[in-house]
Amino acid sequence: MLQIARVAPKVLGDSADLVRAFLAKQFSPEGGAMDRGGKPDLYYTIFALAGLQAMQADAEIDHRRSAICQWLRTFADGANLDFVHLSALARCWAAIGLDHAPAGLAEAVLTRIEKHRSRDGGYESDIHAEHGNAYGCFVALGAYQDLGRELPEPLRMVQCLKFLETPDGAWANARALKIGSTNATAAAVTLLHQLRIPINQRVGDWLLAQLHPEGGFLAMPQAPMPDLLSTATTLHALSCLERELPSSARERCLDFIDTLWNAGGGFHGHWADDHLDAEYTFYGLLALGHLSLP
Repeated sequence: MLQIARVAPKVLGDSADLVRAFLAKQFSPEGGAMDRGGKPDLYYTIFALAGLQAMQADAEIDHRRSAICQWLRTFADGANLDFVHLSALARCWAAIGLDHAPAGLAEAVLTRIEKHRSRDGGYESDIHAEHGNAYGCFVALGAYQDLGRELPEPLRMVQCLKFLETPDGAWANARALKIGSTNATAAAVTLLHQLRIPINQRVGDWLLAQLHPEGGFLAMPQAPMPDLLSTATTLHALSCLERELPSSARERCLDFIDTLWNAGGGFHGHWADDHLDAEYTFYGLLALGHLSLP
């Protein structure tokens, strides 16, 4: 995803410096990037760091490296973190450089990640849950990859995803649902692609059907408006499936993303969103990267 997002500066042109400045401003004096409430948060820090990496602003990261490392060390090995923030801790250290991380961090974090492995082989935010979900699996695999380790028993994760398939040819984030959701489907496609598991091309048809007439993709069928997260993840999943977006759809998606752009250097999440943050700004970069590729 980061490799694709690195293409975005070419599309942004003269606006690229605005994005770099916006992302740099997201960092608090404590060292971490701020959430929408203005507090430093591990989850938002991963997007601020990834955004700066995508914008080739490594000097900005180098300038803050010492403060970020000091802040990350306050979380130790993640004993007091929930599942998502535990994975975010791994991602932040990977972005800063694992050589700066405390000794034994990877083993401690992944031991805690495994406590979130569900009985069906997937992962979930609750400890030792009965069933996993697509998002939990995505978070867990990301943590293993960030820390340079192999996911144990990957086929058990694939079995979990099988139970999340929906009759309409997509995936949901919970069992027994009749209608798929875009982000769960994109997560499943990305996971299966990473694990080199064959994927039914019917999934691509379902994803393309979520395109809004004015551009962008819906979070699920009948959603009231498209959003930037669903658009970025759908484009990434279609790339994994090697499904080309028609040129007319590509232009509409570019127009949609332009409506979410703010001269302050960030992106809104959707048409009704008044906030700017590092997370949606990174999704904007990811979407632009995919849309600019031939």
